[in-house]
Amino acid sequence: MNSIIFHIDVNSAFLSFEAARRLKNDPDALDLRTVPAVIGGDKNSRHGIVLAKSIPTKPYKITTGEPIVAALKKCPSLLLIKPDYHLYVEYSHNLMEYLKTYAPVVEQFSIDEAFLDMSGTTTLYGDPVQFAHRLKDEIREKFGFTVNIGVSENHLLAKMASDFEKPDRVHTLFKDEIKTKMWPLPIEDLFFVGKSQAQAFRSLGINTIGDLANADPALITAHFKKNGMSAYRHANGEDINLDFDHNAENKSYSNSTTLSHDITSPDIAKQVLLSLTETVAARLRRDNMKISVVSVTIRDTDFNDRSKQTSLYSATCVTDEIYETVCLLFDSLWDHSPIRLLGIAGSKAIETDNYQMNLFNDGRHEKLSRLDSALDKVREKYGDDSVKRAVFLKPDSSKKR
Repeated sequence: MNSIIFHIDVNSAFLSFEAARRLKNDPDALDLRTVPAVIGGDKNSRHGIVLAKSIPTKPYKITTGEPIVAALKKCPSLLLIKPDYHLYVEYSHNLMEYLKTYAPVVEQFSIDEAFLDMSGTTTLYGDPVQFAHRLKDEIREKFGFTVNIGVSENHLLAKMASDFEKPDRVHTLFKDEIKTKMWPLPIEDLFFVGKSQAQAFRSLGINTIGDLANADPALITAHFKKNGMSAYRHANGEDINLDFDHNAENKSYSNSTTLSHDITSPDIAKQVLLSLTETVAARLRRDNMKISVVSVTIRDTDFNDRSKQTSLYSATCVTDEIYETVCLLFDSLWDHSPIRLLGIAGSKAIETDNYQMNLFNDGRHEKLSRLDSALDKVREKYGDDSVKRAVFLKPDSSKKR
């Protein structure tokens, strides 16, 4: 087989990262993965949503994305742990760097997922499936958390395979296994098929991935047009386009500005970054694109450039979600030298309506998305300056409002 792709997926990533840290600091500490526990809220405020859950929560039917209040009603003894973004970024970075010691190409897909192109490595590591088991065990021993690894000849099938039985498993899904392993799965399990699209498929009697794979393409096109045919091809094992282009730069969106005077105030710098973020996010929405990597560049008065990037938990075009990451990058990058230029960029841009729950939005994604859409329409009709954020208003202007 010429092409071998691994998909690495950390099991209950945020909860596992927290558990690994606690056990590293205290080997006798409670392993959060062995009790009903979730990441995503505060028991006193009873605020937030479930972002990650342990396997022992399964009997209580606690689901990712549900309000903490609802989860506590199902399991009053549920252990709640507040999210720690910096911890997740640190563990994600360490894992990706480790994977790069083995794989010729590592394509980070989210904060807790990556594709590894292992093509041509059999002379180094032997049988790919046996090596996947070895890599899985090494990750567990080195980092203290477990992963699932999907093995196939393309990204889609590797991703589907890693979602089979969890945790700490290796699964294959080669093309000759599609009929037995993938087609019996419910239509919702097909990658990039959202809840509303799955309901639409079911209304036509398409209940499994196999039903879709064997449906009349003309029927699918008539009802779902381009998106339906993409799902049809995926159901038949054709690869997904994730814009992992190794011969050219990934499509990116960026904006930068040389400042009229040197900046030494972080608050002013972040106002500039917000303005840059708004323009980049607006362009993304105009093109119906979302980015999964954000970077920030700072140039000081000595013309030294410093840049840093990170992967988003989910691809997005929402201004506030991108800006939160931009500010985190700025805080970790700036050395307090006077700033001459600021720039931001978003890369790994993809055209998709798929959204994986963002870590810190507490369910705000849809609300923020609708707000951005409304602002875009106003600005398109009345001009860019027709609506401004309060932070951009001059002091005397804000007093009049």
